[in-house]
Amino acid sequence: MLHHSDMQSEPHFEGDVSHMEHMEGMEHMEHSAEEMSSSGEVPEDLELAKNPTYEVGSQAIIEGAHMQGMDGAEATISGAFDTTVYTVSYIPTNGGELVEDHKWVIHEELENPGDAPLEPGDEAVMNATHMEGMEGATATIDSSEETTVYMVDFVTTDTEEQVQNHKWVTESELAPVE
Repeated sequence: MLHHSDMQSEPHFEGDVSHMEHMEGMEHMEHSAEEMSSSGEVPEDLELAKNPTYEVGSQAIIEGAHMQGMDGAEATISGAFDTTVYTVSYIPTNGGELVEDHKWVIHEELENPGDAPLEPGDEAVMNATHMEGMEGATATIDSSEETTVYMVDFVTTDTEEQVQNHKWVTESELAPVE
């Protein structure tokens, strides 16, 4: 069973401490590549990035650790989009504990959100399906950032499982391949 509280993350700031350091000492479930993968479908109104730092098909190193096995993985960019991203807190629709500061939900994955960006404390219903229990849950906005978001393919660093179309990694969570 997937435990959403195991996927919490700190609010994102430039130069923040990695999520894995935050998670030290906490118990965690293993997350399969299937749970991190998606169909690759994106909302119809999501705009392709006009000038992404990482072009579709290019390689980058993931410096974000939303889930085990991400941090340090080499990714292939499978999509690049300009949008507003949010960290959100919510109670999963399938039960379970409050998920705090979940990274990331994009503006286009919110039901009738109005103009971007929403402000911290605003609430919106999510149409996102990244995690079980997310779709239909009411999210409280924790933070927002206008940026390029990427959908990525990668092999996990811990179990070497292939992850396809992982949503979402922000531009600041990627680094060039050296």
